[in-house]
Amino acid sequence: MTVSSTAPTEQIPVVAKKRLLGIDAARGIALLGMMAVHSLIAVGDDGSPTLSYSIAAGRSSALFAVLAGVGIAFTTGRARVRRENPGATAASLAARAAVVGAIGLAMGYGEPELAVVILPYYAILFLLAIPLVFLPTRVVAAVGVGIALAVPVLIEWLSSALPEPSLDNVTFVGIIENPVGWMVELLFNGEFPALPWMAYMCAGIVIGRLRLTSANVAGVLLVIGSALAVGARILAEVLLFHLGGLEQIMASGDLSREEVRDIIAYGADGSVFGSTWWWLAVDGPHSSTPLDLLGTVGSSMAVIGAALFLGHLTGNRLARMVNIVMVPLAAAGSMTLTLYVLHIWFINSNYDIYSAWAGYILQVLAALGIGLFVRLTAGRGPLEAFVTMVANRSSRAVTDSASKTTAAERE
Repeated sequence: MTVSSTAPTEQIPVVAKKRLLGIDAARGIALLGMMAVHSLIAVGDDGSPTLSYSIAAGRSSALFAVLAGVGIAFTTGRARVRRENPGATAASLAARAAVVGAIGLAMGYGEPELAVVILPYYAILFLLAIPLVFLPTRVVAAVGVGIALAVPVLIEWLSSALPEPSLDNVTFVGIIENPVGWMVELLFNGEFPALPWMAYMCAGIVIGRLRLTSANVAGVLLVIGSALAVGARILAEVLLFHLGGLEQIMASGDLSREEVRDIIAYGADGSVFGSTWWWLAVDGPHSSTPLDLLGTVGSSMAVIGAALFLGHLTGNRLARMVNIVMVPLAAAGSMTLTLYVLHIWFINSNYDIYSAWAGYILQVLAALGIGLFVRLTAGRGPLEAFVTMVANRSSRAVTDSASKTTAAERE
């Protein structure tokens, strides 16, 4: 959940105020997908994943993370930040991380069985992204590929030394009582582990620095993203079911046959590891393996590219039909932090008395309606405005302090 706004300092180029409809619409799609994972039934009558789960699980949260990187690229002028005075940029991102993390910790008292709150993990991602904004775009892309390929191997190698994750929601009290344990979980093997998920952040920063107003760029994102997503899926199928990967995992004795098949079909809780390297061939949702990371980066690119490309369609009737869908999605997508908090509160409250589909449709209509209302009135969500205010004030404070120091040195 990101807020795309500038932090006006001398070191950060000014970004146009106009929001990209396609990017906000992609955020709206990610929001509705995550709500579907939390609200709808995952297992069908035949024991296989439902269509909604198969589409949204893992991909919606990955799309959120990629869009977080896009948001960071927007706040830093969609270009590499100069190194002369990095303090303002670092302060802005650190303040954003602090506020998002605090909101996540305050939400940590909900039931993890309903939804593990992603915001504390996002806070770590924002902090880890600070060095990336000073790197050239090609280097950021290379770092992202390296993370996707190497970090899952590192986690697999460290698996015997890592403590068992709680897979609970982290709270203020939890952080105070067990800071080391929670930091390991947030970084390595929690529900949304920050270290492997930095691949999403790198991908988002690279995408955010592209000329996103170009139809050609949108088309390239759609085509390459689709190819990457499909290619990762096919490679996982070949490795597991045609080259003996599944048999090797079964023979390792790490889990029962049913548990292994559940991980392949329904995914893992943050990462998978065991006594065989063949676990790295799994691409189930939230498994944080190379194929999972690359495949969900691809699906995220495809969604972003498609949403941007739709904005270039012409023709009065066609344009009207696209806007009927895109505008409400973008309105909700422009305030995903606020709407995500409301969604988590609702599914943990006594007000969620509806069946799965009825409750989901109600939440979708509420999100779209609230998004449109806020866009027509206040312009941005309350939590988005608060995060932006704190980030901008932190940036200005560092800039003012640096200016005063420079003036004193000249005197």
